[in-house]
Amino acid sequence: MSKLFEELDRQTTPMGEISVRRRLDPVLRVDVYEVKLGDEHLMSNVFTAAEIALADLALDQVDGTDLDIVIGGLGLGYTARAALTDDRVWSVEVVEALPAVVDWHRRGLVPGGTELVGDPRCQLIEGDFFAHVADGTPFRPDSPDRYDVVLLDVDHTPSHVLHPSHSAFYGSDGLRRVGERIRPGGVFALWSDQPDDTFLATARAVFASCDAHEVRFPNHHTGGEATNTIYLARTAS
Repeated sequence: MSKLFEELDRQTTPMGEISVRRRLDPVLRVDVYEVKLGDEHLMSNVFTAAEIALADLALDQVDGTDLDIVIGGLGLGYTARAALTDDRVWSVEVVEALPAVVDWHRRGLVPGGTELVGDPRCQLIEGDFFAHVADGTPFRPDSPDRYDVVLLDVDHTPSHVLHPSHSAFYGSDGLRRVGERIRPGGVFALWSDQPDDTFLATARAVFASCDAHEVRFPNHHTGGEATNTIYLARTAS
């Protein structure tokens, strides 16, 4: 039987101490993996429906084969693994600002980490997604000039960011810059913990279209449901 609680790793980052821990959930009777940044809870493997939907909903919007995808934010890898289940996907680049998170996957400390690292279509890149978009530089030397799908799951919401430097991305200029990285008819998809009407209006002014999708999933803590929001913005064909 698993230990009731075990901290698997803790590392110091420019954004504060980040840690991953495993505990045995007394209700679900399963191992729960959780990531914290300082005292702030970032993610767990219990609530993953919206992270998976981020990839699924975006890929449903695009046609063609040999699709190139870039993902801002690795997390526990659920979005990347969901994208890789689509046989049309040719390449997935995952850009993660915190080397510790990439390290956990490479060391197999989190579920599915070695599976993701071992997929030849997937590249884990240590870098700042927001900085690369702002200055127009490639995420790695042989990155595509443009992508079919850009997925982003880093901040809690466009107005509740993990670092002040992220805020500019969610304005008109930032969205135009990310739109320049997307092929005609492609998609920019964003995960948000809560709906953000200001962001939706901004995205609709920049992209050909943008819609908000509510993702509902069971919350065993409350016995009810929880919701996240996925924004799907499309470039002109």
